[in-house]
Amino acid sequence: MKILIVLTSHDTLGNTGRKTGFWLEEFAAPYYAFVDAGAVVTLASPKGGQPPLDPKSDDPDAQTEATHRFRQDAEAQRLLASTRRLADVQAADYDAVFYPGGHGPLWDLAEDTHSVGLIETMLAAGKPVSAVCHAPGVLRHAKTADGKPLVQGRQVTGFSNAEEAAVQLTDVVPFLVEDELIRLGGVYSSGPDWQPHVVSDGLLVTGQNPASSVGVAQALLDRLKN
Repeated sequence: MKILIVLTSHDTLGNTGRKTGFWLEEFAAPYYAFVDAGAVVTLASPKGGQPPLDPKSDDPDAQTEATHRFRQDAEAQRLLASTRRLADVQAADYDAVFYPGGHGPLWDLAEDTHSVGLIETMLAAGKPVSAVCHAPGVLRHAKTADGKPLVQGRQVTGFSNAEEAAVQLTDVVPFLVEDELIRLGGVYSSGPDWQPHVVSDGLLVTGQNPASSVGVAQALLDRLKN
């Protein structure tokens, strides 16, 4: 069982002067779910090397058992510091792909042609694709074989407009995940703010927010086992 985790390389939060990147919990919790299930995990990012960590995800109130485990795990830190370049990754080498969130993916992975091609190829080959929080935004340019938006008619979720408003970044992000999924014809749903909400539609698994990261990982593993 080989799982690819694709992280952002983007570290600038619009024109705010603040930093962004990937959200630690949304990487750490799925990473350990996969490793503990016996998966071989490969990490990739558009630029390769160390992906930028969203500094807010390092705040004390954002820590979980998984993030504490990561901080004690030299091997996981080594892997994260040396991600593969996404352009060098082949879909045929993996059984599934997972995208952690953080705001970074809205700027780079959502527009990355290698990422779009990876998603399209994986699903066409019958392999599951999963994303959590802001990462469902990476689906915006992906299409089916007949040229329709990949999410059209599919059950999906992602960071809600209400949650984006709560963190006061509605006018900073390049697009709102909820609005974009709906615009593309996705059947969007959300749960209460900051509570776990995971949606599975065939081989596509999406989660609403950081609290959904473990649920997305488990749903992905379930699809691999089936």
